[in-house]
Amino acid sequence: MTTRILTGRAVYAIGFGAMNMSHGYGPALDDAACGDLLNRALDTGYTHIDTAAIYGFGHNETMIGTHIAHRRSEYVLASKCGFFRDPETGQGGIDSRPESIRAACEESLKKLRTEAIDLYYLHRWDRTTPIADVAGTFGRLVEEGKIRAYGLSECSAETLRAAHAEHPCSAVQSEYSLWTRNPEIAVLDACKELGATFVAFSPLARQYLTGVMGAQVTFPDNDIRYGMPRFEGEAWEKNRALLAEYTRIAEQADCTPAQLALGWLLAQGAHVLPIPGTSKADHLEENFGGGTVALAPELVERLDDLINQNTVIGGRYTEKMQAQVGTENFDETQG
Repeated sequence: MTTRILTGRAVYAIGFGAMNMSHGYGPALDDAACGDLLNRALDTGYTHIDTAAIYGFGHNETMIGTHIAHRRSEYVLASKCGFFRDPETGQGGIDSRPESIRAACEESLKKLRTEAIDLYYLHRWDRTTPIADVAGTFGRLVEEGKIRAYGLSECSAETLRAAHAEHPCSAVQSEYSLWTRNPEIAVLDACKELGATFVAFSPLARQYLTGVMGAQVTFPDNDIRYGMPRFEGEAWEKNRALLAEYTRIAEQADCTPAQLALGWLLAQGAHVLPIPGTSKADHLEENFGGGTVALAPELVERLDDLINQNTVIGGRYTEKMQAQVGTENFDETQG
């Protein structure tokens, strides 16, 4: 079985990103459907489940606690803190203060019905709380047994190094795929140097690399892809044109387009761990199969040449979303 090391434990090389059950891509699944999907993931062989407090504003963590807490020994559990929403105004923001991290952790432990979270990320850094204070807070939560390790999400190499100097950081989670190459600038190498796992979210490029999206794409207002420049107008037309050759490469590799995307990521280093998300059981199993895709070097090279920061048109985020991402050592005009 293909594995990766996460928080000192061997996990299957493809993790399950649970977000889609509750957040981002349409209405949340009902309780029964969440239970079926989560148990299906464990039955299939997933050993790493990734969630966050913000996903469904607690719904995602609650579903995990409700439906698979009794199978807690079967998976490495990751969650995240840092985003918040005011219950009265509905307005959201980012808060990295130590007291907020602690409060969020306690709430997540209750929802997840667990004594400890294996990997607890700062979902975004507010850039006002010193990163050493953030890392120090996580370090104390480790000492208290409430979490077993911590990570950072969408951070720069500089921020990672500063946090790691205060307390060792086990993982960085950021968007990474053929069409989002930002981590290659510095973060991937920093993770390898420091012994941190790089956890790649949106490894299928928000469905783009599955090859199923049509010539015209429209998203509802509550879909996080709504307004993303890469899916609009001329940019989408040019980006979609790359998929014809991409699909041919998948056929040569004897895998699906989605599995090809995951296989490419696994080829980027033993410290890279993709976590595709889905709300559908057949996609769950298809993604799992990506963990066994071993691409020949010449296919990796062809993919690199085909879809990259120079051939993909448009930014990856809306302006509002981009403002929340750590940009040091990132070239946010590309990938």
